[in-house]
Amino acid sequence: MKFSNVFTPSLFIYILTCFPLLLSASNNTSIDSYSSSDCLKANGTSHVNNNHDIKTDGDVTNAIVNDDNIATVDISADTLTTHFTDTADSNSSIATDYSISITATDDNSAVVFVITIKDEIAPNTWRLVRLGFEEAAKQNADLIVIHINTYGGTLVDADSIRTKILESVIPVYVFIDNNAASAGALISIACDSIYMREGGVIGAATVVNEKSEALPDKYQSYMRAMMRSTAEVSGRNPLIAEAMVDPDIEISGISEKGKVLSFTADEAIANGFCEGKAESLKEVVAKSNLDNPTVILQQLTTLERIIGFLIKPAISGLLIMMIVGGIYFELQSPGIGLPLVIAIIGALLYFFPLYAGGMVEYWEIIVFIIGFILLLIEIFAIPGFGVFGVTGIICIVCGLAFALIPNVGFHLDAELLTRFFSSILIVVFSSTIALIGSIFLSKKLITSNNKHINIALYDSLDTSMGYSVADNKYNKMIGVTATTFTVLRPSGKIIIDGEVFDAATEGDWIEKGTIVKVVNYVNGQLIVRE
Repeated sequence: MKFSNVFTPSLFIYILTCFPLLLSASNNTSIDSYSSSDCLKANGTSHVNNNHDIKTDGDVTNAIVNDDNIATVDISADTLTTHFTDTADSNSSIATDYSISITATDDNSAVVFVITIKDEIAPNTWRLVRLGFEEAAKQNADLIVIHINTYGGTLVDADSIRTKILESVIPVYVFIDNNAASAGALISIACDSIYMREGGVIGAATVVNEKSEALPDKYQSYMRAMMRSTAEVSGRNPLIAEAMVDPDIEISGISEKGKVLSFTADEAIANGFCEGKAESLKEVVAKSNLDNPTVILQQLTTLERIIGFLIKPAISGLLIMMIVGGIYFELQSPGIGLPLVIAIIGALLYFFPLYAGGMVEYWEIIVFIIGFILLLIEIFAIPGFGVFGVTGIICIVCGLAFALIPNVGFHLDAELLTRFFSSILIVVFSSTIALIGSIFLSKKLITSNNKHINIALYDSLDTSMGYSVADNKYNKMIGVTATTFTVLRPSGKIIIDGEVFDAATEGDWIEKGTIVKVVNYVNGQLIVRE
């Protein structure tokens, strides 16, 4: 199945360039919440009557309300439609370009927003937590509860979550539902209050590699400082936090030298690393002392679930194999065909969820596209394999690898370097497996005579099946002048006396329309040279 040589690469580049714009355009159609000060700015005037308050997103401004209730404002459309309840004055005009709903509410109403972390701490976890905090802000939540049960994960993503918690203007509680180990301990210590289930454990935050082996002290030093500073901010004992990382720290009656510290629920309560026990989210919410709170659980859309699935490391590796394998098979056949389409689909599935999740910027996609263009130039425009091809491969590998690490600015630290080299290894390993698999499959599919695979060519033609050879005809063509009908790289087609024949060069690439001479006939194929 072949397509135009120009159409498919151009379409690929167009789609990769435009899908971030499509995503941002779709994001702009969502309903946003604005503070009352935004409403007043839209009209340019203030409205005061009896000094009653409008409560919106933490801002308090004056508005016309004739009862003793607090009114909340939500902007939800672009047309002027005002709704009032109770005895709110319907003659007010807070804004002219928005739909405003003013609803009298109880002073003691409260919203609790719940974010669940029950997987390994990874880029998708950080993405979901970020979305959760944004949604909690839109819901005007009075409290965020993180329901956690994890054995840890990547330090970069855990640090991003920790920072988000520390910077939150909304109080954050954590409910440790059995486990908060390693990165989970760091996240939990950052919260304002910690509640643990009976039998729960917190601690064991030593930085380890994929084999669960402790990394050198420079990594541990960074983690100790992070745990210490987090504990200081949250009002907990920083030395205990360090002992969860460093087995050399000894605390009398708490931590023995040579052992990494972990706490049970009772031990955590006794040492100020837990405010109390709870067996359910309901109990945690009850301990917040909020009256009649409304509990909202974070809900994931179908798109968010798909994104979460596609950005898993294993799936990313498979997509890389899909990209590399498609390119390899495309190189084995002239023109633009199905293998390149498969590679393009793999690239879209690889970059789309990473961009949609905020983990990829334009420049990673641009680097990949540049590498792809350079590789196309090397294949179709320049004979041999040189600077363009090598540079193209480097750009493709870098584009794929940089897409797997978070965008945290141009600074390097131990964790980020480790993440970068891990990403390089994932790309190189997946590419190597893809190449080996592609070579194996190409031999099976192209040279096999398996009767169950009808797309393959037979590797032998038996005379008993009616096949015969025509060596004399082709041997007579040796010395004849011909014209290349297609590009020979090194195989292709030539024209002799208006008839098209398969031919190959002795290794060089020859452009279409070049005058060549037949110099040999080997294994059923004419050999030509310029």
